[in-house]
Amino acid sequence: MDFIDALKQNDLEAVRRCPKSDLHNHFVLGGSRQYLLQHTGKDIQPIKKPLHSMDEMHAWNHQNMGDTFESAEGRRMLIRAAFVQAKEDGVTILEIGEDVWGLGEFFHGNIEELVDAFETAHLEIAPEIELRLQIGMSRHCDIAYLEDCLSHFWGCKAFYSIDLYGDELAQPIENFRSIYRRAKAEGFRLKAHVGEWGTAYDVRRAVECLELDEVQHGIAAAEDPSVIRFLVDNHIRLNITPSSNYLLGRVEDLKTHPIARLYRSGVDVTINSDDVLIFDSDVSKEYLRLYQCGCLDAQELDDIRLNGLKSI
Repeated sequence: MDFIDALKQNDLEAVRRCPKSDLHNHFVLGGSRQYLLQHTGKDIQPIKKPLHSMDEMHAWNHQNMGDTFESAEGRRMLIRAAFVQAKEDGVTILEIGEDVWGLGEFFHGNIEELVDAFETAHLEIAPEIELRLQIGMSRHCDIAYLEDCLSHFWGCKAFYSIDLYGDELAQPIENFRSIYRRAKAEGFRLKAHVGEWGTAYDVRRAVECLELDEVQHGIAAAEDPSVIRFLVDNHIRLNITPSSNYLLGRVEDLKTHPIARLYRSGVDVTINSDDVLIFDSDVSKEYLRLYQCGCLDAQELDDIRLNGLKSI
């Protein structure tokens, strides 16, 4: 059964058998629920209704994750769980990585040890998946601190991309310009979380300031036709996570999710998971939910799926 037929027949398992990409996945909350239950006894339950604040998300994280994984072995378990989840979901391109602070916290400041943790899990669990290893940074961190952490990553050819996440209002996007200039010189694909909580202008400003190739979320761009045109003209990809947007209260419902307007306007969009453990949002479910609610039709969703599998 092909992907379009699988959607039309509401067959989740058939959807899972079709190749997909997951280009917006935070592996710490992106792993297999069943795998973690088997190995820790923790039954991690997703949220069922939209949250009212990020404080509620932090409370969920404290209750469900706690300090169980705050060790080197715990971190490796989360990495393995991410590959198990991706394999079960039919993901064939997976972009995940470690936050810069995790290098010292879990890998003794040894970049080879960090890379080996991901590559070993990759080869043991899902060698057929194309792994794109990412460097992550938080907007909350001081720039000098980030630059110090990144000094261990520069020159490491194992990494594919760099991403910036956290509170969009934590500090001006301009503060990160020097880091992104260096990342561009290093040959990384440039990404940042923007337009999840901010405005369409914030999306354009971030792309222009940091010379981004891709935006994680970026859904606020749908509010401004000029920004939509800017994204189309500059071939900027938006890696969108629909259930996350809904359950964090960023959109009213999935039926009216702005991904439809963005896609139909010619923006390069992909569909991704974000945090599977909290949002119950594996990529196959995301496609099926968008089809079932009438946001996008089966042909449109297949086009988006195939787009995510293209080499860039």
